[in-house]
Amino acid sequence: MSHQRIKVAVGASETSLTEVFGIGPVLACSLIGYTGDVTRFTSADQFAAYDGTAPIEVSSGGRQVHRLSRRGNRQLNHALHMVAICQIRQTHSEERTYFEKKVAEGKSRKDAIRSRKRQISNTVYRHLVLDTQR
Repeated sequence: MSHQRIKVAVGASETSLTEVFGIGPVLACSLIGYTGDVTRFTSADQFAAYDGTAPIEVSSGGRQVHRLSRRGNRQLNHALHMVAICQIRQTHSEERTYFEKKVAEGKSRKDAIRSRKRQISNTVYRHLVLDTQR
């Protein structure tokens, strides 16, 4: 019952988020709801810092390491994570090819997912900005 109401609400919002591979009505609802007014972010980088997909440097000595920030909206970050996992699970997708390429380059699976989440964050930001301009 609630899935049907969410589907109707997302359809009424006329968002383009559901056109992104891996984003259905429930995840679109989460992304829209947790983001709020997207115009408060002046760039995709600010949006990434808010949703926790912007890497932060945790270097010591000669080594340089980046990790995800634990700051930001964790529910929004979880929604982006779910989109990334949905995309990567499909063996025929371009996103899976990207993930496998990153792993082949020597990145860990977590780093490859982190990289994919940042790309998804940028895509979501673009779609939300375009939706507000319409």
